[in-house]
Order: sequence, then structure tokens, then C-alpha cells
Amino acid sequence: MLMQSRLVVLAAALLLSTGAAHAQQGAKKHAAPPALAAQPTPAPTHQQAEGAPAQQPGWIARCSSVSRDAPLECAMEQNAVLTKTGQTVVLINIRIAPDTRTPVALLQLPLGLNIPIGAKLQVDEGKTVDLQIQTCENRGCYASTPIAPDLLAALKSGKQLKVSFQNMAKETIAIPMPLNDFAAAYDKIK
Repeated sequence: MLMQSRLVVLAAALLLSTGAAHAQQGAKKHAAPPALAAQPTPAPTHQQAEGAPAQQPGWIARCSSVSRDAPLECAMEQNAVLTKTGQTVVLINIRIAPDTRTPVALLQLPLGLNIPIGAKLQVDEGKTVDLQIQTCENRGCYASTPIAPDLLAALKSGKQLKVSFQNMAKETIAIPMPLNDFAAAYDKIK
């Protein structure tokens, strides 16, 4: 009987310690993300430093269909993540709207933004395009916009797309996204 009670105590201790570990991990997952930047993003040469945003290699094009008889729906995307944590800083998804056949961009931005200011897109040193942030959820905040023909032409011929927004401290954060393979990826989805 003494052996059985020791086993029960040992099992209870093990369950409590495992539960505490899971609770700590859950708290870490649900904790507020680290401040994205108290400073603007460093220059591209410093992007591989810890905590600096880094782009995944190039624009990726994907097509899928709901069924064999349904038309293909294609999209392309590019993202920047923090190298230290793997947190997505910016994700841009461009798809061709089936009804209008025009490209539409959906941006996923981090939480902790100055929402009324919105976000901005700028190709190289061209004009900026203002985006209104439409909604936020646990993965980030979202903005969507149709891509005008002049912006599409700039994206195809440009070298860099800059996505900028403000954090809660009203500091501007600019994330550079390379455009060197944008035109090739766009040709795959149009």
C-alpha cells in the first residue's frame, strides 16, 4: 500500500510539473510579441543580424483548384521574418481576382501598429500608395488593395518594394522586399 501511494504521489508530481511546463509554454505563445522595432529597420546589409527582418528567397507562385473541373486560382507571395524568432513581419500575397482579372494585394502586418496611420507601399523612389488597415487578429493586422496598372508596371520593373507602417510609439518602420523575380512570378499567375 505504501508503494502504491508513493506511485500516486510521483505520478501527481509528474503531472503537475508537466502541466506547469505546458502553461509556461502557452503563456509564452500568448505573450505580446516583442516590440517590433524601437528603431527603423536596419539597412539591407544588416538584415541577417539577430532580430532583423529577413526575406525568404524570392516571390513564390502557387496555383490550386477546389476541384478538377474548377478553374485554377493562382497567387504569389513574399514575406519577411525576424531571423531570431521566426515571427512574420510582413507577408504580401498577390492574386488575380477571378471576376475582374485584376491583381489584388493582401498584406499581413505585425500586431502593435498605429492603426489610424495605416501602411504604405513604395517601389524604389516612386510615389507611395496608402493602405488602410482593415482588421487585426492574433496572427497580425491586414490591409488589402487592388493593384493599379501603374503600380503593377513599377513592381515588374522595380528593384525594391518598401512596406512601411508605424508602431505604437509612432516610429516608422520600413521593410524592404526585393523585386528581382517579381515579373517572372507574376507571369506564372496571370
